Amino acid sequence: MRRQPPPVSPRARSWVELAAVPLGSLSGVGPARAKAMSALGISSLADLLSYYPRRYLDRTRLASLSELKLGEEAWLVVRVRRVRSRRARTGRSVVEVDCSDGRGYLKVTFFNQPWRAQQLKEGQQVAVFGRLDRYQGRAQMVNPVVDLVGDRTGRIVPLYPASEKAQVSTWQVAELVEKALEAVGELADPLAAAERRDVGLVGRSEALRMVHSPQSMEEKEQGRRRLAFDELLWLQLALLAAKRRSLREEAGICHDTRLGEGSLVAELFGRLGFRPTKAQLRAIEEIALDMASPHPMHRLLQGDVGSGKTLVAAAAMLFAVQGGHQACLLAPTEVLAEQHFQGLSRLLSGMEVPSEATLEGTRPLRIALLVGRLRSTERRLVTERLASGELDLVVGTHALLSEGVEFASLGAVVVDEQHRFGVEQRAHLRQRVRRDGLVPDTLVMTATPIPRTVAMTYYGDLELSVLDELPLGRRPVETTWLRGIRSWQRAWEAVRREVAEGHRCYVICPLVEESGALEASSATAEFERLSEGELAGLRLGLVHGQMASSRREETMAAFRSGEVDVLVATTVVEVGVDVPEATVIVIEDADRFGIAQLHQLRGRVGRSSLPSWCFLLSKEEITPEAEARLRAVEATTDGFRLAEEDLRLRGEGTVLGTRQQGRSDLKAASLVRDVDLVGEARQLATQILEADPRLSSRRLLAEEVSYFVGAGAEFLLKG
Repeated sequence: MRRQPPPVSPRARSWVELAAVPLGSLSGVGPARAKAMSALGISSLADLLSYYPRRYLDRTRLASLSELKLGEEAWLVVRVRRVRSRRARTGRSVVEVDCSDGRGYLKVTFFNQPWRAQQLKEGQQVAVFGRLDRYQGRAQMVNPVVDLVGDRTGRIVPLYPASEKAQVSTWQVAELVEKALEAVGELADPLAAAERRDVGLVGRSEALRMVHSPQSMEEKEQGRRRLAFDELLWLQLALLAAKRRSLREEAGICHDTRLGEGSLVAELFGRLGFRPTKAQLRAIEEIALDMASPHPMHRLLQGDVGSGKTLVAAAAMLFAVQGGHQACLLAPTEVLAEQHFQGLSRLLSGMEVPSEATLEGTRPLRIALLVGRLRSTERRLVTERLASGELDLVVGTHALLSEGVEFASLGAVVVDEQHRFGVEQRAHLRQRVRRDGLVPDTLVMTATPIPRTVAMTYYGDLELSVLDELPLGRRPVETTWLRGIRSWQRAWEAVRREVAEGHRCYVICPLVEESGALEASSATAEFERLSEGELAGLRLGLVHGQMASSRREETMAAFRSGEVDVLVATTVVEVGVDVPEATVIVIEDADRFGIAQLHQLRGRVGRSSLPSWCFLLSKEEITPEAEARLRAVEATTDGFRLAEEDLRLRGEGTVLGTRQQGRSDLKAASLVRDVDLVGEARQLATQILEADPRLSSRRLLAEEVSYFVGAGAEFLLKG
């Protein structure tokens, strides 16, 4: 039975309506206060009500000084008795604050935070969070988190992000939120009671009250859950509506996707010398179904490092070729493009494709490389052969996107490491409509495992294929974090041992500064140091992004062939470089890299049945965040587990970023903890659009999606 949209109370106001009401309409908000609040991104009533607390003070669970043990961390609500500031002998500023919670005394000490002397005043009530220790016989906290809570009472106190610079405190924000809730009254709810009941959600007005003025932490979570669901629903509706629109408006090519005897893909399998994994076969069958349909394929192929995405991509391109069309593979770097070209050339060498231009009815399959380093005559020859249809496959970098590159009959586009391309660049090939008006099929690939919630949120318009098993015989890479210079010798001994066994090794130098020259000098300096030091006597090669591409490829070829034992490189080798004989990778200053990048770099080894090692080198003193990243990478080689951990450590960031001036960022939802809500939002969005594809009877919902997501969804879909 089709559900009716919720009735709208004539007194209830919508989110979009509140977005048009300036903050200055609230009593007590003059020009100066309005300007200060705008520094926090709050200009309207909607901005204010969606400025959610960053944390809460549960006064029913507050510790007291008399109960707190040394070494324990806790929130304390204390009153400031005295504030002193001085300079230590080292020159550091020291602010000392004497406090009391009514049962005991606490000394709070701030180092290098001189502004605390102006922030904290005698008689003020503040909340401090930190570890209790003892100094000269007195209870003390050093550099605790501080929130100015004023004299607010209540069991649960919301603490809002404040701004010292704009002179806006958390209790001032709370005061304005309270006024806004009272002034707004009832908020219009775009969800019907039955829809809310199915997901276990409270009403929107109730949710706002629960988040801003909860009676318990359980109630706070109930309110947050509803507001989070709204954000996720807006995104899913935008993505799914755009996906439906593309299915309705775009026409694709019905490819010949035979897999049986006589097909190019069957011939490809016969050349492998091994059987594809079940995951690869499943992905190829999913792609075959997509490409045989009259709608253009938009599919994301997600697979951990070494899971065999290239074979799946080759099959997709051959589906296009065996029907008489062309295919292209877009790679982010020349190193990766050249490797793809060489690998595909070997794999497809001697393969015949149908041709009416020959007596035999077939001709050799033709493949070419198009990268920036080609001379103008070589480039012109490739583009002419593409335009005439003489070429079946082309592998290239951004050069494929340039003016003058035309295809006779482009049937399939594969984008490797798609996150490395700008959205507009990816869209350029995806939207390259043929002369007959048909849209080529698109397969985007990533070796960076994506948590399920992120895939459903960022790539909600794409069908998803996952390669979740490694080819037979592959071994996990043994990973060791070496902390402190004295322990690094173990890594260099492993390099020497493996080279003596006839294997090859990588040494990775980080990009220390955002400067090409510094990147090159960093790698060059380490290359020279190692050549004369720990790796003296071994054959070392150097690769970095500022080298001439011909020289870089020459060094890479020497490394593949074994003429170079150790490749000293920057992250130019992060993705796609495939040298099965490489068994050790040493990553210097590993604390400077993120989890995903470390995992990608580790994937340069362990690409055969040989045992392999990864050494993460760091100095003794590193940040707690870096320590957490290195421990995570050392603990597992499972890219999907690491992706979840990376999301937890880094946070989600933004979904649509500054494309919508931050308006669409997830404020209440969390892709880490709201796994169930993402699925629920997608399910409800599907049901709503099936009943009402244009949201004609869901005016409130349509307005919210348009306002909060707007063109941002189209921006995502271009990718």
